[in-house]
Amino acid sequence: MSMEFTRREAVAAMAATAGAFVMPHPVHASEATRIAGEATAAARKGASYAPRVYSAHEYATVMMLVDYIIPKDAKSGSATDAGVPEFMDTMLTLEPTMAPANRGGLAWVDHQCHQRFDKDFIDCTDAQRRQLLDDIAFPRTAQGKPELAAGVSWFNSFRDFTATGFFTSEMGVNDVGYQGNTAVMEWTGCPAEAYTRLGVTK
Repeated sequence: MSMEFTRREAVAAMAATAGAFVMPHPVHASEATRIAGEATAAARKGASYAPRVYSAHEYATVMMLVDYIIPKDAKSGSATDAGVPEFMDTMLTLEPTMAPANRGGLAWVDHQCHQRFDKDFIDCTDAQRRQLLDDIAFPRTAQGKPELAAGVSWFNSFRDFTATGFFTSEMGVNDVGYQGNTAVMEWTGCPAEAYTRLGVTK
């Protein structure tokens, strides 16, 4: 069951962990991918996902943020299409120590939006959201702005978390053209063009 944080509590939680959070253990990430995949398949049949760690507001913020990070394009769907929010929520149930900083960062984003635009992130315009994200997306461009340091650190971890969820999903695996886990019925040796590209001879 999700537990509501006050904005002050959540921002303090993020600050206590230096703005970032630990990335998931590979074993837990694999399990979270499986569960998220099942949830995504169920959603296609009309079932809704009920977050167990995130509050309803936090989950709506996560859904919006991950699609800014990995939007839908001509090759594949967006992060939400791939089940990334479900992956994240599941991951936080498997590794609860990740949750305070993760949720604290979401509150920090809302806090910044309230300071700038007097509304939560999900209620801002697209231009307002992008203004904030542009300020925290890359450490190099945020240099000289110490008031954004925690948010920059958090967002870079959150972006890695998003990528982990996307590229371990079925959609993400297909997006990169992964060809493993496929039976090879006949092995005729390494192709000649591969030898040429590597600059070696048989």
